[in-house]
Amino acid sequence: MIDLSFSMNDLEYFLLILVRVSCFIHISPFFSMRNTPARVRVALSIFVALLLYQAVTPAQALVYDTEMEYAILVIKEAIAGLVIGFGANICMSILNFAGAVADMETGLSMAQLMDPNSMQQTSLTGVFYQYTFTMMLIASGMYRYLLGALADTFVLIPVGGIVFHRDAMLETIIRFLSDYIVIGFRIVLPIFCVILLLNAILGVLAKVSPQMNMFAVGIQLKILVGMSVLLLTVQMMPGAAEFIFTEMKTVITSFVEAISP
Repeated sequence: MIDLSFSMNDLEYFLLILVRVSCFIHISPFFSMRNTPARVRVALSIFVALLLYQAVTPAQALVYDTEMEYAILVIKEAIAGLVIGFGANICMSILNFAGAVADMETGLSMAQLMDPNSMQQTSLTGVFYQYTFTMMLIASGMYRYLLGALADTFVLIPVGGIVFHRDAMLETIIRFLSDYIVIGFRIVLPIFCVILLLNAILGVLAKVSPQMNMFAVGIQLKILVGMSVLLLTVQMMPGAAEFIFTEMKTVITSFVEAISP
């Protein structure tokens, strides 16, 4: 049964929960997309915070004497939500790296788009990867894992109980940077290998037939072959998405451990 009784202490506790949830939704993948109306994100934050308020039992009463101390608690909760959401968001940046490598090999790096989500110039293939993997995130139910991970943090990290472990945080970031390159190349490896083979063939043809303009021919062939390989490897996307989602779970878990008391 839902308890509808409310006191000032309950309101202060609920607001701290709302701060962590709001910061997480503001930065996490899928929920933070700019084409999602701001009212929807605010309503989702309040709804999730209400559910967590009813489900989470305070480990101890909030202890503060002044408004400044309460403001420090708010900042701690904001940092906790941002760190957890950032751990999920940086894993999606692997797709931008893979798309940039693919476009550099196929010759599409000169044609870039303004990504409405990040408000930055990004590659065509990177945008394709991002929206494809976002659909897989929805279809696989990965968004439920993100919300579940957020809920579990209130058990591992009580409200106001965030503690930074610098060494653990640095170790997580360094390990992610190595996985960033490995997973990115796994995604783009088919295009990279085919274009490398095509470059070797064009080099041989340039020696055999010097009168041919291999530069003009090569640009068209690279785009045609690159797009063909991209379409043929679409069936491999679920496997690549599994790499991304596994890395996302690992990074979130490591970040939570790095700020747990």
